[in-house]
Amino acid sequence: MAIDPQYAGNWMIDAAHSRIGFSTRHAMIARVRGAFNEVSGEVHLNPESFDQSTVRVVIRAASIDTREADRDNHIRSADFLDVEQFPEITFVSNSIDEISDENFIVAGELTIRGITRPVSVPLELLGIESDPSGALRAGLEGTRRIDRRDWGVTWNTPLDSGGMLVSDKITLEFELSLVKQQ
Repeated sequence: MAIDPQYAGNWMIDAAHSRIGFSTRHAMIARVRGAFNEVSGEVHLNPESFDQSTVRVVIRAASIDTREADRDNHIRSADFLDVEQFPEITFVSNSIDEISDENFIVAGELTIRGITRPVSVPLELLGIESDPSGALRAGLEGTRRIDRRDWGVTWNTPLDSGGMLVSDKITLEFELSLVKQQ
């Protein structure tokens, strides 16, 4: 399917108006949320079709923020993200599929801790609008659950009840504002 010519081209993630975050269970009873404060990326929409378009996202792993300094430092350590050795988390698409009006599946390769695995991310287009300065913006949202062990993030500790302190299942949360480049 051809892309509307006004939308074809290059779009950049507006980090000030975007959030890439996550949530998981702690001690099997509480939900902990966090986000990465340093995110960049671009989308190239090929005028011919979505399947010829590309997405690249780069997250600075050390920018993790769960609103708890000790927890953030532990997540930065070799027990979790090992930001000294692996400073970036990246996602590079290999396909974009429009599954229905304003709903897409972006499939690609997610790299965490130097381990690359395929991931498909469902995204909903919330709208496209011109802002007061005349820039064309697009808003997208979506979530995707992953198993952190697939990327070598295996640290945990058992609880007296028989469960584990940190869930292996992580929900990734995407709230993206893209700005079309002229």
